[in-house]
Amino acid sequence: MFKWQGAAGVCINEKKEILMVLQAAPDEEKKWTVPSGTVEEGETFEECCIREFSEETGFTVGTTENIHTKSGVISEHGISYHVEYFLVDIISGEITLQDPDEFIHEIAWKSLEEIAELPLAYPEDIHILEQVLKNRN
Repeated sequence: MFKWQGAAGVCINEKKEILMVLQAAPDEEKKWTVPSGTVEEGETFEECCIREFSEETGFTVGTTENIHTKSGVISEHGISYHVEYFLVDIISGEITLQDPDEFIHEIAWKSLEEIAELPLAYPEDIHILEQVLKNRN
């Protein structure tokens, strides 16, 4: 079984909106998600989160806390996965489409209400985002 490990960054602005990316590989349906990606060899989950966030959004960020861990198995594809989610703060930069894989099609701040109506790459993540926003009030 192939073991995939990744990291995701959740960034919330002063309006309580979350930075989301619309992504798809060629021939895939475009879906929204928080910036995320695969841990590279020798990289920590935090380093992966910071790198992927920058690659996908143009922002330099710092992680503030680990907010969720998601693990499981996708048996039909023979994959086990482990993803660490981090709350991040923007240090510098501006929204820039610069993804080296060219899978990112749009970057936008979205309210929880808007996110609930979007086609999500990982629909179960809505609960993670709800919890993070609830804990920030």
